Amino acid sequence: MTTPASIELPEPLDIIAVGAHPDDLEIACGGTLAQLVKQGYRVGMVDLTDGEPTPGSSGPEQRLEEARKAAEILGVHERITLTLPNRKLFDSFETRVELAKVFRRYRPSMVLGILEKTPLASPDHWQAMQITDAAVFYSRLCKWDDQFDNLPVHRIRSLTWYPLGFRQSGAEQVGTSQVIADISDCLDQKLEAIKAYESQFSGERLEQVLTTVRAQNQSWGAICGFSAGELFYTSHLLGVNDLYRTVNHAIKGTTDNLELGIRSQNR
Repeated sequence: MTTPASIELPEPLDIIAVGAHPDDLEIACGGTLAQLVKQGYRVGMVDLTDGEPTPGSSGPEQRLEEARKAAEILGVHERITLTLPNRKLFDSFETRVELAKVFRRYRPSMVLGILEKTPLASPDHWQAMQITDAAVFYSRLCKWDDQFDNLPVHRIRSLTWYPLGFRQSGAEQVGTSQVIADISDCLDQKLEAIKAYESQFSGERLEQVLTTVRAQNQSWGAICGFSAGELFYTSHLLGVNDLYRTVNHAIKGTTDNLELGIRSQNR
């Protein structure tokens, strides 16, 4: 499809991660986003809402500045905050179209979205998952140009989900493959990005969140022999062309870390 001459498209992004509110992405997959940037990929973050109102914030301006600072710490190339309503976020035709227009404009190959519900946390998260899944589909629909400001059709190659809630380890029925991304070199960077949200986390609450995130990421990482990791679910099975090398390498890394821990305890 030819893009109308009046539409200027920005440089494409390789990956776009979508959250319901500013700080969702930092907590769930901030380490992976930082690592992807270091690996040379162009990375974008999309917040469906500005997250306001919240008890500790002076208003949207403060939250947006915190989000800008956090994105700068992670090194991502774009951060976009849509104007959908916090606390009243619902999966609808209109919300799907708003996000699909972002996908059409920035043309990512991969999208990261929230996995499932987050018990005892905001219901916006569940709505965000449905909006994201639908927007990936809407992004590739042809003969509907007027609904998307005449932005060109774009087919996203992969959709991957991240668990967000601290009580949420994942939902096997949604994804068909679990993947743990190595964030050993980016865990501190991730924690610094979380600290940027002074309106949300301060004092004892901040220490509690940082301790929980660190412990969770170290636990996931240990499964694969990493110092820290983040968990993802893919929308398809992953194939390998060297079963021996792939499986043995993963097992060796885990075994080496366990042996190192045992030697340290025995000293």
